[in-house]
Amino acid sequence: MQEALFTVAKLEDFVPADHPLRPIRLLVNEALGRLNGLFNLIYADSGRASIAPEKLLRAMLIQVLFSVRSERQLMEQVRYNLLYRWFIGLAIDDEVWDHSSFSKNRERLLQHAVVESFFTEVMTLADKAGLLSKEHFSVDGTLIQAWASHKSFAPKDGGSDDANGGPGRNAQANWKGRPRSNDTHVSTTDPDARLFRKSHHGAAILAFQGHVLMENRSGLVVGAMVTHADGLGERAAALAMLDTVPGTHPKTIAADKAYDTRDFIAACRQRRITPHVAANDTRIGGSAIDGRTLRHPGYAISQTIRKRIEEHFGWGKTIGRIRQTVYRGLRRVDQHFKLTMTASNIVRMARMLGRSPLGALR
Repeated sequence: MQEALFTVAKLEDFVPADHPLRPIRLLVNEALGRLNGLFNLIYADSGRASIAPEKLLRAMLIQVLFSVRSERQLMEQVRYNLLYRWFIGLAIDDEVWDHSSFSKNRERLLQHAVVESFFTEVMTLADKAGLLSKEHFSVDGTLIQAWASHKSFAPKDGGSDDANGGPGRNAQANWKGRPRSNDTHVSTTDPDARLFRKSHHGAAILAFQGHVLMENRSGLVVGAMVTHADGLGERAAALAMLDTVPGTHPKTIAADKAYDTRDFIAACRQRRITPHVAANDTRIGGSAIDGRTLRHPGYAISQTIRKRIEEHFGWGKTIGRIRQTVYRGLRRVDQHFKLTMTASNIVRMARMLGRSPLGALR
């Protein structure tokens, strides 16, 4: 192949006019434009780092949207993928960052809660577009497997409960007959991970819990957070996210049977929130939901709509790769989860606003 000596071409020319990333990029541009003040504040004293925060955040979105498994692979693909360069804002002849520099600069976004601010700006755009209501919500949680193995779950006193470990760094482990709990053990790989099982018949894994508050009208996520995995995390996180919803007007909250406890129902009513929670009649003492709630037709509607929250979890686990996080530490996992839910929102908003082909990137 004989190439021409000179070529006149722009990145814009390589991206089809109907590509689904185009409307997504417009939404991202609008949200990031409102964060210029925050970016200037972060880098005011010592000047900007080697990676501009806007481009760093765009690259992190690419990693979520296209299921890129690692930052090393992301940097490799940005070198030759013109679509990625166009979305991030890199020219054809711009040098691509080293993956270690990318990771170090990502920590600066974590320190200044940039992802949280970006999530808020995306929700502001949705509100201005008339996509949100402020009365009806749903809440649910999901397990996020930690980036740590059972072998790292060691006694806190520094001892060893592996009687037949054998030589080598990856020796066979044997914990039969030895009690292992979060009170006595901790993961040496990720101390923030907790041993947890979702049901009595399921296997216990080292995990975190991701929580989502969804607005029922549009199905957009309006609140997201990660907590330690325990039996009380879901309800505590739900109340914490509900407290961020503005206004003291009456609201409803839909949830599954795990939220049918008397303390959670009472806390909702104190906040003027009607708990449209699935009744758990098999619980000892009976359900905390009574006829005051069950008799209204809105209860059945909420129970139907709340299942849409699983669409975000499903998208996040298959596309955003949150089924098992590759990050360690509660704050980093929380950042990854929030960014994934933000990306899910942006994809949904682009389709709802009629700017994206049906089903694109979804």
